[in-house]
Amino acid sequence: MPSQQEQLEAWSGRLLKALELEGTPVDISAVLDLAAAAAHNVVRPAAPLTTFIAGYAAGLAAGSGQAADAASMRSAMAVAAAECRDAADEGDAQ
Repeated sequence: MPSQQEQLEAWSGRLLKALELEGTPVDISAVLDLAAAAAHNVVRPAAPLTTFIAGYAAGLAAGSGQAADAASMRSAMAVAAAECRDAADEGDAQ
């Protein structure tokens, strides 16, 4: 039986292929860390929403030529993680 990491890598590869994004690097650990930060610091359903918005923002930045793919993703993930921390500090956590 494949490990959870192997399953996530296979799933990521499958989605990338279906979306014609093969070869796009995905830092699965970073995405999961962001999802955990949103779930723990905001509210559990914020996890998928936060990762979607961060990915969307990164895609727009990269697509517009604002920054390279990897830099766009790192920046969007860092901004989203900071917002998760700020939300917890402000008492928005549930």
